[in-house]
Amino acid sequence: METEPIAIERGIKPRGVVRVLRAFGASWRGLAGAFRGEAAFRQELTFAALAGPLALWLGRDGTQRAVLLAPVLLILVVELLNSAIEATVDRIGLERHALAGLAKDFGSAAVFMSFVLLFAVWALVLLGR
Repeated sequence: METEPIAIERGIKPRGVVRVLRAFGASWRGLAGAFRGEAAFRQELTFAALAGPLALWLGRDGTQRAVLLAPVLLILVVELLNSAIEATVDRIGLERHALAGLAKDFGSAAVFMSFVLLFAVWALVLLGR
């Protein structure tokens, strides 16, 4: 991996299968890191493990199943982005700063809003029967 920045600097970027495999590796490292280091991600993954099958069972057809499952997965996506924001802010500096706190609050609010979306979608789909 040490040669990768040099290759990119020279304009030589991986292509094809190599690029896909490297992207998969980076994604896997990100998921593993979130699982190891982020309690909120583990909690939301547990929630998804319960809500996902429930969404598939409660949906009457493929469209309903997809609509019920999508916000469950969106919560995980938003939590990963929130964790990335927090890690970046912490990397820049650990001293308290209003903008750093605001950035973290924005990420937290995004996770909250994804839960609001989940409850709204589930209510609309399941109560609309």
